[in-house]
Amino acid sequence: MNLKICIQMAYFFDMLIRLFFQLFSNKMILGDIMNKLYMGIDIGSVTVKAVIVDEYDNIISSYYMDIYGSPIKSVKEVILKMKSEIDLHKYKVVSIGVTGSAKKLIGTLLNAQIIRNEIIALSVGTIKMYPDVKTIIDIGGEDSKLIIVNDGVVVDYAMNTSCNAGTGSFIEMFANKLKVNMGDLSELVLDSKSKINTINSGMVFAGSDLIHKIQEGYSKEDILTAVCDVVAQNYINNMVKGKKINSPIVFTGGVSKNLTVIKMLEEKLHKKIIVNRNSHLIGAFGMAIMARNSGIEHEFDFEINNYNLETKIANCVNCPSNCEIVTVYKNNNLIDIWGNKCNHVDKIKNV
Repeated sequence: MNLKICIQMAYFFDMLIRLFFQLFSNKMILGDIMNKLYMGIDIGSVTVKAVIVDEYDNIISSYYMDIYGSPIKSVKEVILKMKSEIDLHKYKVVSIGVTGSAKKLIGTLLNAQIIRNEIIALSVGTIKMYPDVKTIIDIGGEDSKLIIVNDGVVVDYAMNTSCNAGTGSFIEMFANKLKVNMGDLSELVLDSKSKINTINSGMVFAGSDLIHKIQEGYSKEDILTAVCDVVAQNYINNMVKGKKINSPIVFTGGVSKNLTVIKMLEEKLHKKIIVNRNSHLIGAFGMAIMARNSGIEHEFDFEINNYNLETKIANCVNCPSNCEIVTVYKNNNLIDIWGNKCNHVDKIKNV
């Protein structure tokens, strides 16, 4: 082998080595860029749910807690908890989506890239988990929803916020009165048969009914089984209303953690209901997916305790509508306004 060929081969291998290291280096850089995470928050009237997913929609971290009347404080606690579970040297949250009854307030607090209603969030999250889903049953703390899906597209939905006896807060009210922990409730009554005829008589429990049933000698199991029965039956009466319920049926929302309600819904619908360990988080999961799909990215620093958020409420007097205006200040700077029915934003800022 002559010298010229040797030099050419050496040059060739040198180029390969340089190319290898260049590609490897770029991969490392790309890896740092690609380690993006997306957060979804579902802030309801009773609980807050949060989920962080990676670029492949795998759930990296999740958290669920009661609000106890303070959504801002609760969200701050959840954010800090999730921060402790993520290696911020390796991962970056680059987009946030928020849903729920306090979505506007919390979306403003977190500078969320996307804010959507619960129907959209639940649909996106459930269809991602269960592409063949036909019916989504959702029962939360203060409202309930029914979503009908056909070939991955929502074709009908219903939402009820007026009947407390069909929601989780109804169960919680009686559990608290009977001094039963909500986490223990399912195991306590799962094997119990409802001995109290609440459905045929049309009776809906109230506090006085509870005392009366205790005086009659009914056990805690009997009463709480009847309460779960009322919730299941009221959901059927108020939400289904003759709609055709097709399988697969997925149960979401906080009450999906209640095994007794699941059992009673299955008995009344004569169909199997699907739940999993993340069913109560599906709304937040859906928002995390939408945050990823939004294409709008801005690194979230998790320094949420540095935010001093204040809301002020007043009636606008600039026109006869007298709109109730909510102004939001972050660190004493006006950052958002809502509640106005007209476009006189400059006037509203002076409210």
